[in-house]
Amino acid sequence: MNQLFRTDADIAVPHGAGCRCALHGRRLFTGALVAGAMAPAWAQRDSEGVRGDVGGESQFAKLVPAEEVEAAAQQQYTQMKREAAQQRALAPDDNPQVVRLRTIAQRLIPFTDDWNRRAGQWKWEVNLIGSQQLNAFCMPGGKIAFYYGILQQLQLSDDEVATIMGHEMAHALREHARERMGKTAATRVGASLLSSVLGLGSAGDQLLNMGGQLLTLKFSRDDESEADIVGMDLAARAGYDPRAGISLWQKMLQASKGAPPQFLSTHPAGQTRIRDIEAKLPKVEPLYARAAKPPRKFAPPPPAAAK
Repeated sequence: MNQLFRTDADIAVPHGAGCRCALHGRRLFTGALVAGAMAPAWAQRDSEGVRGDVGGESQFAKLVPAEEVEAAAQQQYTQMKREAAQQRALAPDDNPQVVRLRTIAQRLIPFTDDWNRRAGQWKWEVNLIGSQQLNAFCMPGGKIAFYYGILQQLQLSDDEVATIMGHEMAHALREHARERMGKTAATRVGASLLSSVLGLGSAGDQLLNMGGQLLTLKFSRDDESEADIVGMDLAARAGYDPRAGISLWQKMLQASKGAPPQFLSTHPAGQTRIRDIEAKLPKVEPLYARAAKPPRKFAPPPPAAAK
């Protein structure tokens, strides 16, 4: 069955041109935009790891119903899988890299409820897309996809895969897409109608119509920084070495060869990101030290043959 899986299909990047997802961007989110009171959705049951570095629910996220965002994500994820399958680019369940990705995800998922209580209700999915693009994402509601290219071209270790996966999960857990939709809606609707939006009356209908934009929303650098640190926390608790973020970005820099690839076009210097990761390690290394370690290690796909 595996021989039917293509790894060089031309699959459109769901996030659209100029996307800042999949490890895109830097700097912490500060100020009133994300300050807000702690909402019931955010669990954060203790102060270990990086929990103290992350604020509460964005006030803008509250402008859009979580259920609607997750439903839109499910629809678009299903469509993406269908299109990939039509090109024989949706990896089968028995593909070694699919087994690998799902095994790593199953170690991270138990810790997601501590960041967002809705995560316990999500129907998590993990799939592998047969494209050479360097990309990975997790849509609202726990819909994860990795592209074959990022596994093969960067020869990712399990720790590095967990670093990327944790980062992408963090976007969904922190509801960054919902927040971006809320900000866009607030800008379009205007301050005079915000009270109506909060009540989800007729103005609320305008928000729900934004669901089709879900895959083209751009995360801010602030979102990306938050996803970095939450992802490190998730990976460490699941038994994956958080120092892998350093080796991952070294590989990213090597792959860029002086000119960042398209999916990194909105990033600051990789060395800056490495320094930021190093600064957070003292908070997450104790979690990794006492975490149960994975009983099995996986290898990356064989490197592509030189042309």
